Parts: sequence; structure tokens; C-alpha cells
Amino acid sequence: MAGLGVNIDHVATIRQARRTVEPDPVWAAALAELGGADVITLHLREDRRHIQDRDLRVLRETVQVKLNLEMAADAAVTAIAVEARPGQCTLVPEKREEVTTEGGLDVAGQLDRVRDCSRQLADAGIEVSLFIDPDLAQVEASQSLGVAAVEFHTGRYADADSMAQQLKELETLRTAAREALQAGLVVHMGHGLTYRNVVPIARIAGVSELNIGHSIVARAVMVGFQQAVREMKTLVSGPFE
Repeated sequence: MAGLGVNIDHVATIRQARRTVEPDPVWAAALAELGGADVITLHLREDRRHIQDRDLRVLRETVQVKLNLEMAADAAVTAIAVEARPGQCTLVPEKREEVTTEGGLDVAGQLDRVRDCSRQLADAGIEVSLFIDPDLAQVEASQSLGVAAVEFHTGRYADADSMAQQLKELETLRTAAREALQAGLVVHMGHGLTYRNVVPIARIAGVSELNIGHSIVARAVMVGFQQAVREMKTLVSGPFE
């Protein structure tokens, strides 16, 4: 059964739209825990477009479940992570001009950079996960670095414009998950997952964590944060037919 990681970035997006103090992602994290979240996820971007340094500091002190910090393999953010010491850091690619993360981290193409960052985090006692595309070369590169986990980018599955394409991408993710598990890696998945498309991903054997943000925040506007998380938790937990 996959655990549910709730990404609270877009609570901060709403706050930063007015540069005010509400809604507070710290409050959202508490409600997410009450709704059944197993992980609280946040992305401290270089441009600080949503989550701020203060959010990480307070969440580190208040979150009772695993805290997962998404971050670029950047020296300045790595220093912040080492000081804060969340339970997990997930290394992701980052571009200033993108609306959201557009693909997986090219671990194979920048081994030295990712290795250096991963070692600093691991030396600080932080579990390291790499956000990668469901590609064998990236799985092998991730294994070579000795990280604990990989998170497969599910964007192509989520964006598929036909059932045939969605099923093809689903099979790609299943294959990647098997390869990662055989390599001794813990398997996470995320990106673009919604209440409508999450169940087939949650059914993939061996997936231990799903990270979902925008869809939960969008639903929370209508039904409240705790209820939105509870509904997603029910979907990812099964039982499945």
C-alpha cells in the first residue's frame, strides 16, 4: 500500500500571490496530517515563488510525519537542507521559467553534481531520493550513487490524451518500478496525479509513496484541506479490486 505524500506548495502559492501571511502552509500541513497524510512535501525553489525559508524552519519543528524537501542540486539550497535536516530530500530539476517541474532529473548526465549533493545530504542523516523519468539508464545511474529511493515522474501518464497512450505510459512506469526494486531502491511516484487518475498508479506493485499537490489543494478550496486529503488517502490506500 502506497503512503500519501501531500505537497503543500500551492497553499504557499496562494499566499505569495498577495505577499501576505495567509493561507499558511504550516496550518495546511497540520490539517493534512489529520486527514491521513503519511508525508508532507514542499519544494524550496531558488526563486522562492511559493515556499519560503521560514516555512521550512517551522514545518521542521511541527510536522509529525516524514518531511520531504524537494530541491535542486544547488549548493545554497543544500546548505539550508543540511541545517534543517528534514527526513528526506528529493532532488529535482529546476528552471526559473517553468510553471512546474517539467521532467525528471538527468542523473546519468550529471553524476558528479548529483553525487556531491547526495553525499552532503546523506552525511547529515537525510534520506535522499532522486526524481527521475521512468528510464533504465536513470535507474542505473541512481543506483550507482547509493541513494535510498527514486521518485518516478508520472507526468507523461497524467498528460496522456488517449486511453491507449495512458496504458502505454502506465506499463512504462510498472517496468521502471520493477527495475528500481530489483536494484534495491525504494520506489516513489508523483507529478500530475489527480483523484481521477491516481488509482492505477497506486496499484503498481512496490510503490511506497505517492506525492500529490495541486489536485489536493484545488479540491481543498471546495471541501476543506483535511477532507481533501482524507479523500485522496482513501483512493491510494485501496483495497483494490
